[in-house]
Amino acid sequence: MYLDSSLKDPVRTSLDSLTSVAAERETIEQLLAIGTALSDCLNLTELLDLILTKSREITCSDAGSVYLIDRTEREPKLIFKAAQTDSLPQLSFQFASIPLNLESLAGYVATTGESLNIPDAYALPSNVPYKFDRHFDLEFAYRTVSVLVLPMQNRDGDTIGVLQLIDRKLNADLRITPANALSITQPYSDWEQQIVRSLASQAAISIERNHLLESIEELFAGFVTASVQVIESRDPTTAGHSERVAQLCVRLSQEVSSVDTGKLAAIHFSDRQLQEIRYAALLHDFGKVSIPEAIVQKSNKLYPHQLTELSYRFNLLRRTWQLECAEQKFSYLLNTPLSHQHQGDNNCHQCGYLQQLDLELTAKLDRLQSYWELLTKLNQPDVIITSKFAQTLDPIATDLQQLAQYTYRDLAGNLQPLLTPAEIEQLLIPRGSLTVAERLVVESHVSHTYDFLRKIPWTKQLQNVPKIAGSHHEKLDGSGYPYGLTATEIPIQSQMMTIADIYDALTASDRPYKPRLSLDRTLAILHQEAAGGKLDSNLLALFEQRQVYTVLSDPNFN
Repeated sequence: MYLDSSLKDPVRTSLDSLTSVAAERETIEQLLAIGTALSDCLNLTELLDLILTKSREITCSDAGSVYLIDRTEREPKLIFKAAQTDSLPQLSFQFASIPLNLESLAGYVATTGESLNIPDAYALPSNVPYKFDRHFDLEFAYRTVSVLVLPMQNRDGDTIGVLQLIDRKLNADLRITPANALSITQPYSDWEQQIVRSLASQAAISIERNHLLESIEELFAGFVTASVQVIESRDPTTAGHSERVAQLCVRLSQEVSSVDTGKLAAIHFSDRQLQEIRYAALLHDFGKVSIPEAIVQKSNKLYPHQLTELSYRFNLLRRTWQLECAEQKFSYLLNTPLSHQHQGDNNCHQCGYLQQLDLELTAKLDRLQSYWELLTKLNQPDVIITSKFAQTLDPIATDLQQLAQYTYRDLAGNLQPLLTPAEIEQLLIPRGSLTVAERLVVESHVSHTYDFLRKIPWTKQLQNVPKIAGSHHEKLDGSGYPYGLTATEIPIQSQMMTIADIYDALTASDRPYKPRLSLDRTLAILHQEAAGGKLDSNLLALFEQRQVYTVLSDPNFN
């Protein structure tokens, strides 16, 4: 059938128009999908690759690269952050920097904020300030023809980077060589330039958001590091404890995630959750900043000033007895008649009396010295529960009761007990160095930790840090503190932290008030706790079987 040309052209025009509208509509839909993808991407490297991939897909570009402006140094520069090339898929790019000036294509766009749409990179006008660097083409047998270079600008219009697309192809499946490049590529259209520039701006906003998130994370990381330093400055004897507990917790969490059978198989921790666990472990003792420093650093049952004062009393009593003995001798000699004085033989009554006074004084001083030696031994933590002292506990109690009857006169002449009831209570602490009241103060650090951490506006990925850190002294049977939580109420992260905390407390070599336990002894204590329903036996078994403790890498420990 013959179709008149006057009718044919309008039909073709309409068809072409419809095709163009459909293509533009498809492009817009792609842009909407890209926008959603950019919003969901939180990793900067993945974000830049996504921006580059989608920009190339829309424009059918063979290659492309992304530069970000680095203003951290005195002279700003462009950092080559991402690159892709379909025709050279195996090529590994070396990321570097270039000066931020007008001499390069990317530098010109970053400096001026203008776009460059170049039909042929090898045929630049002679009057432009920028040049195309052909080193890549020569080295890898490539041919750059059409180039689209666009500024990535944020909401304020500031350029934060450059998006560069290379060689718009007639067909996405084509591979470019120096021989075919001119025949299978074409210039970028104004429509593509407009669309990609819009995408570049959207990408810039996503990059800035990513930088903001990174800054927030760096802020939290800095806060955590500073907090750990504050904790350890309060008690230098436990320096490194928080970091060791964090290492143990993260490693145990990773091992839990790898389990594919049993009760732990359903538990898996993401990278974000591992970071949350690490922060909680580093901050688990932060509440100790509210505990009096004297209690935090108390290494013996008596405080140093108490032991010094007690030594002063003992010395004062010694001097008092010596003075009293000397006065007795003087009084005796003064009041004894001359006829009864020294007779010059071994049966001299006067000499015998004076010697008796010396013997009595020596016996009293020796007895007092034995009491002092007993006190200094009792002052050591855990000494009462040792086998040696356990066998002589009754005589020790008797000695302390007798010592409690001793008195001395203070500088005002008033009688005072040589050893106060409070000091006796401290010396009879069966385990550790803290009294019941002091231990309650120390245990309150967990509540202080939780109260402090929950006031911090944590990000969504770190929102459980207060709960995890605030539950590390809870036990599965409800015997822990501060809230007496039971198994179903204690986060699994806190249960792992409890194991790590106990392990490090028992094996740490930096505690001057207790000896370091061996690995076998430590594991035996942990298993005893698990058998008593206080620790999770599955977590402990994994801790031992996978040798989680080796993460601390102490070659001298076994």
